[in-house]
Amino acid sequence: MYDSQKGLVSNRLYSQIDMHAMYGGVVPELASRDHIRKAVPLIRAALDESSCGPEDIDAVCYTAGPGLVGALMVGATVARSLAYAWNRPAVPVNHMEGHLLAPMLEEVHPEFPFLALLVSGGHTLIILAEDFARYKILGESIDDAAGEAFDKTAKLLGLPYPGGPLVSKLALSGNPKAWKFPRPMTDRPGLDFSFSGLKTAVANALGHSDASDGVKADIAASFEAAVSDTLAFKCARALDDTGLKQLVVAGGVSANLRIRNSLNDLMKARGGRMFCPRLSFCTDNAAMIAYAGLRRFQIGQRAGNAIEVYPRWSLEAVSL
Repeated sequence: MYDSQKGLVSNRLYSQIDMHAMYGGVVPELASRDHIRKAVPLIRAALDESSCGPEDIDAVCYTAGPGLVGALMVGATVARSLAYAWNRPAVPVNHMEGHLLAPMLEEVHPEFPFLALLVSGGHTLIILAEDFARYKILGESIDDAAGEAFDKTAKLLGLPYPGGPLVSKLALSGNPKAWKFPRPMTDRPGLDFSFSGLKTAVANALGHSDASDGVKADIAASFEAAVSDTLAFKCARALDDTGLKQLVVAGGVSANLRIRNSLNDLMKARGGRMFCPRLSFCTDNAAMIAYAGLRRFQIGQRAGNAIEVYPRWSLEAVSL
């Protein structure tokens, strides 16, 4: 729950990692069914934590996309039902706008305009945020997103789900220069990304080595360095194109310390500043959706009568 004066007053999180780990990845049907079981208890807990009741609520905000349609429908249906029962407006929020605005939850945050790198399991985007609700996509992944590349590399290395953080942990004991993996699409103009080739490079490296623990650590470190260098290269190019001095880095992959440090060094060298949400707000969370929803509520946006979700909802589509 987010208050325009007090800020964040409650935030509850339930993780499905243990459930999906049994299957080596997200199972959409199980995810949706688990959402049904956990949504209402979490809302009750958030209300109790904030000592608020329905009479204190001005609007109910919810993620309307992009994402898995089943999970989105559960959230939208619960949110719209509460809004109807409490006689309050409902406000649909774009998931990626939530990530984009997550650094605004911090005491020190960027001011518009700024450049944003959104890196998650399903998206890698460079965004020009001219102002609130005025966004332009400058570059995006044309195949695997950075988070997907981490997860697929983890599987190749024999690491369990969720693999991305485990690749980073393994990389700590490896040599990032042991393998010369490609920095995809840095040899051509533009700001788009492609990480599918890195997965192939990792598979080839494993096929031509003894795959000992030491070799795997070197491969993990070299892979992580390739992703980090690619992201930094594209951000530097975008900063050159826009002339901006502020860079927001958000999304699940922004929790990666090598990537954070690399981009922070980039901004310091340019006399600029990088802004990241705290680690707990890098991955999907209600706090960022509440904040984005408040901003949408303040400019008068409301949901229509139909309960609609948008599994593929471009950030540019929510621009005013």
